[in-house]
Amino acid sequence: MAITKKQTNENASQRAAGVAGTRSQAPTNVKSQTKNSKVEKEPMPMRKMNYILMGVSVLLIVVGFFLMSGSSNEGSTFNDDVFSSTRIVVAPFITFLGFLCMIPAILYKGKRDDDVTSPLDINGGDDPAGNVIVKGK
Repeated sequence: MAITKKQTNENASQRAAGVAGTRSQAPTNVKSQTKNSKVEKEPMPMRKMNYILMGVSVLLIVVGFFLMSGSSNEGSTFNDDVFSSTRIVVAPFITFLGFLCMIPAILYKGKRDDDVTSPLDINGGDDPAGNVIVKGK
């Protein structure tokens, strides 16, 4: 932005006069944004199916932790339920399966609208009936 001689003289005169708190004018060529202005939408990094698969994975993890929970040994009484196969084998396996399913749920790439290709026009539209004409050797 070039400063003209007139602007320099005005700034010098304001400083000399000791004017404090002068208001600067906003440039007139700046576009003001309104509520109705269009905002460009960027594509979402994940699709709806990703979130569904991630929800199923989280549900498996919660079920696994729920199966691991239960009553513990209280005082002098021994609870055999602590060593049940559900708490030692099944619940950790379900929890691990939930964590393992989270990886493909995040990385899943379904068919997007951009990926769908239109059918090829082999004959260049020469045949109005739509028949495919294969030219010989």
